[in-house]
Amino acid sequence: MTDEKNSASSPRRRLLLQGSAAFAAGLAVPGFARAQDGGPIRIGHLTPRTGFLGPMGEYAVLGATMAVEEVNAAGGVLGRKFELLTEDSVNPQTASTKAQRMVERDKVDALVGEISSASGLAIAQVAARAKTLFLQTGCNSDELRGKNCSRYMFHLEACNTMYVRTIGQALLRDGMVKGKRWMAFTADYAFGHDLFKQTKKFMDENGAVFVSNDMLPTDATEFSASLLKIRQQKPDLVMSNLAGNQTTNFTKQYNEFNIDIPFAGADMNMTSIWGAGKNGFSGVWPIIWTHQVQAPSAKEFVARFQKRWKKLPENQAVNDYLAIKILAEAMARTKSVEVDKIIAFLEGDNSFDVLRGRPGYFRPWDHQMVYEMYTVQPSEDKNAGKDDFMVTSKPVPAADQSLEVLAPTQEENMCKFA
Repeated sequence: MTDEKNSASSPRRRLLLQGSAAFAAGLAVPGFARAQDGGPIRIGHLTPRTGFLGPMGEYAVLGATMAVEEVNAAGGVLGRKFELLTEDSVNPQTASTKAQRMVERDKVDALVGEISSASGLAIAQVAARAKTLFLQTGCNSDELRGKNCSRYMFHLEACNTMYVRTIGQALLRDGMVKGKRWMAFTADYAFGHDLFKQTKKFMDENGAVFVSNDMLPTDATEFSASLLKIRQQKPDLVMSNLAGNQTTNFTKQYNEFNIDIPFAGADMNMTSIWGAGKNGFSGVWPIIWTHQVQAPSAKEFVARFQKRWKKLPENQAVNDYLAIKILAEAMARTKSVEVDKIIAFLEGDNSFDVLRGRPGYFRPWDHQMVYEMYTVQPSEDKNAGKDDFMVTSKPVPAADQSLEVLAPTQEENMCKFA
């Protein structure tokens, strides 16, 4: 990509999604309604609502629901309402079956959602066979953007490399990398395997010393054996590549064992932070978004979400919300629900307000959304409220850096669309 294309201030880029009344008004194109069949535009939403990713999935449904409500309140798209069909994806096999049913029986116009990388791959394969658009919102695996990439899949979620490079910048700043002994614990499924691969790559490239990595089952809730092993091996840093409720429970027990060794992780969500609680949350972590982001559109979104759902938005809610709003905008701007036209639009020279300081955009060669990220760590304010016992950093990368510095290059993660 050229420097001009990477620049958020490029005059060629158009800011399309405002997350405001102005954006909402832009969705309605009444004159075009006569050219459509008048039925709803159906969005198939799949996400895990049970199991260790269930708490995040519940926020995903709230975000998607609110986006559809806003689109319809503004008159819909092309004069047609959005209709959201939601399902618990459960596991890869069930996700594939339900995606197939949504495409064949329900005739959805697009698929949105998912958190598990393994289930995301299963849905992407269904979408590719049916030539249906899939905007995935929570699958981190780099391989979905690399050897398993698909022309029909776009990524609202950051990839593992982006998470590792975000926390890596903080650890390099704090002198916790070169010559330091790292001990890792990893979720034993596709996401965790890929995240450890990226973490190990970062360690090797920056001079950290690898001590060990333990794969932990995703249904594990008790980690005393792992924590005793940390005491015995005495690393300089403990690195978590865990996921969902694993992260919550491991973090809480780490504090309960009073382990006095720096702790960090390569993936974090607000559900895990709130789940760990003020006395259980520790370490420094990368995250894609929090309710503490100070961008004007982020503040407006937080206020609307609180008014609608009586609680703060979680980062997973943001991705599912943005996916549907961007899809609506693409249909409105192209005046079409045709997949090829929407793909061309998303691959084009367009930027979107992604509830951060700088706009984000999809890269045309791997369909990764590139945007600002953040780190989070416990607040030093002893009077911090129950939702704000953590503090969000300034955006990563810094304002004078290209957003591309976080994501893998085309040479690092080759994607060849079929």
